[in-house]
Order: sequence, then C-alpha cells, then structure tokens
Amino acid sequence: MALALDGAIALVTGASRGIGAAAAIELARLGARVVVTARTQGGLEETDDAIRTLGAEATILPLDLRDGEQIDAIGPTLFQRFGRLDVLVHNAGALGRLTPVSHILPDDWSDVVAVNLSATWRLIRTCDPLLRQAPAGRAVFVTESRAREPRAYWGAMGATKAGMEHLVLTWAQEIARTPVRVNLFDPGPVATRMRSNAFPGEDRATLPTPDAIVPALAALCLPAEARSGALVCF
Repeated sequence: MALALDGAIALVTGASRGIGAAAAIELARLGARVVVTARTQGGLEETDDAIRTLGAEATILPLDLRDGEQIDAIGPTLFQRFGRLDVLVHNAGALGRLTPVSHILPDDWSDVVAVNLSATWRLIRTCDPLLRQAPAGRAVFVTESRAREPRAYWGAMGATKAGMEHLVLTWAQEIARTPVRVNLFDPGPVATRMRSNAFPGEDRATLPTPDAIVPALAALCLPAEARSGALVCF
C-alpha cells in the first residue's frame, strides 16, 4: 500500500531534537526521504538513527541558520542531489534572552532576528523554485502565540515570530495560483527544551510531547491538504 508521501523529498529545520526531530520521523513514516538540518551533528545523527529504524532514509545537512550563505545554498544543493523538493518544514527557532525590550543586547537581538526572521526569508527564497515545480509542494512554518499575543519580556521572540508570520502569509498570497500550499502551525505549549528554558519551574509531565503534536503538523504536508495561508493551532 502506497504511503501518503511515498517518494517525496522533505526538508526539516531544527531536526536535532524536539518538534523538529519528531516531525522528521513522522514524515519519514509517511514515506518521505527527509533532509534533516540543525547545528548539532550528534542530535541529527540520533534523528537519522530513529528514521532508519523505520526502514526509511534521511540525509543529514548540518548548518547554522545564522549563516545566510549556508541557507542560500540549500535550494541548489537539493536540486543537484534530488532534483526536487516537495515539503519544507521550518521548525527551528530562537528564544533569545527573556528580558525587557530596553535591555535587549545587540548580539542577542541579531541572533533571534537571524534564526526566526531572516532564515525564513532566505528559506522561502531558496526553496520557492523547487516547491513550485513539485506536483503538490507544501511548506509549514512553526510559530508561537507570542507573535499575536505580546507578553512582557518576550519582545525579541514575539517581534521576530510576528515578522515571520507576515512573510509567510504574504508569500502564500503571492503563490496562490500555484499548486503550492503554505501554512503556519502553532503547536501551543509542548514539552521541549526551549519551553523548559522559558518556564524552568513548569511540570513537563503536564504538557503534550512532540510526538503527540506532529501528526497534526505532518497533515499540513500531505498532497491532500487544500488550505493555504492558514494559521493552524494544535
């Protein structure tokens, strides 16, 4: 029986742990050949091992999303290696330092902007041509409620995620006449390392695990998904 993403090529950022790793494994379970990216080689290898236990294959692509040239090379690299890209999941994100806006340091600001906002623009730019050529190109960008609900001390994260959402929804309108479908996915509170860093006293046992929420994310990657320009909350 054919799998929903049989033969598809999927790119997942932030795939060394948490939601990104779980999403990569879920897409592989659905039949995709997954290209996993993150800064941490060891974490990517663990994701690769988990995918191989399913009898599927992954390609490890270590990169730092703060390096624009590395991102720009993704599209040409995928085209040269696979000749296509069917699914893009941009999950990687930077929390930054939770601090008053007036106390945000320039280096911290630059890091959060680079990962949450600039990387989104560069990923769209480098992946757009390949997704347009796919029979049913799908792109999903993982977002955060702070983009729409400002909260004290979350200025850097909130502002950059808001900018990300704006870019993604604008792109969705621009390619509305193509087969590509582009959506935002807000997983809500999830038991991840980033969540623990933001709320160190929180009981992780009360939160859903990444494995619990990724089927909803993966559904947005399927050829049958008709929505585009939507914000889907778990």
